Amino acid sequence: MKTTYIKLSLSALLLLGIYSCKKGEAAVSNERADYTADAATATTDSISSAATMTVKDKQFIKTADVNMEVKDVYEATVSIEKSVHDLGGFVTHSNLSSNVVSEKTYNTSGENAMLIKKFQSENTMQVRVPMEKLGELLTLINNKKLFLNSRIINAEDVTSGIKYAEMEAKRIKKTGENIDELKTNKDKVTLDNDNMAEGNLQQLANMDVSDNIKYSTVDIYIKEPKLRIAEIAVTNTSSLDNKYKFNFIYDAKNAFVEGFYLIQKIAVGLITIWPLLLILIAVFYFLRKRKLVKPESTKISEE
Repeated sequence: MKTTYIKLSLSALLLLGIYSCKKGEAAVSNERADYTADAATATTDSISSAATMTVKDKQFIKTADVNMEVKDVYEATVSIEKSVHDLGGFVTHSNLSSNVVSEKTYNTSGENAMLIKKFQSENTMQVRVPMEKLGELLTLINNKKLFLNSRIINAEDVTSGIKYAEMEAKRIKKTGENIDELKTNKDKVTLDNDNMAEGNLQQLANMDVSDNIKYSTVDIYIKEPKLRIAEIAVTNTSSLDNKYKFNFIYDAKNAFVEGFYLIQKIAVGLITIWPLLLILIAVFYFLRKRKLVKPESTKISEE
């Protein structure tokens, strides 16, 4: 009986140990699963955590600068512009261009040819989105990348600047009230005008700060990592040049007409210089007459 009790006790302890081990392994597995889930969440949130940061009683102007490589610049541009529109933002600048590295034409037949262009596309964009949507936009942009060259996110604390602007508005208002109490003269008009101008500038600065807080500015530069090739069907210009390079009948006819015009030009030129021709004829006649007179004089002398 005692032996049976000891065996039962040992069995119970063994089962308890196994259960404890299983429970410990399960706890470790759960901790690992929770850690993996937290890590995945952190990885996802890290894309936009800096952009979505909020601090109580603080005002921030948030901007971002993204430089990355994409598979297709045009497709990425269209997608980013659509995402910006869907998030309630707008595009302020978009300069998409293709830098042609080389181009060459290959004749494929007597009439057709193929133009081969090697090029690389890029786009420089500037967009503005509501500040609370900045993180979401950066996540959507990140999904288009092949390689991220750089990403800069700035959060400028403008809380003190806003407080100072409020104090300046009060000062300008108080100055205006003091000016109103002065007697109306030339100096009062000048002071009132200067104070109003200062107030307008302050209101403009406040509007700019308010707009920059409400809408974040994102500068985006995207390009393709390798050269792309475009095949464009064109006309074989060499064949056309050879076809119309020489036309015997037309050229002969044209040469005959040009010769006729040349004769006319020569005739007109001779008419233009008729005084010179008249002088030459007179000189020629005088010289010839002199030669005829000289032999006769020589003959008389000999006799």
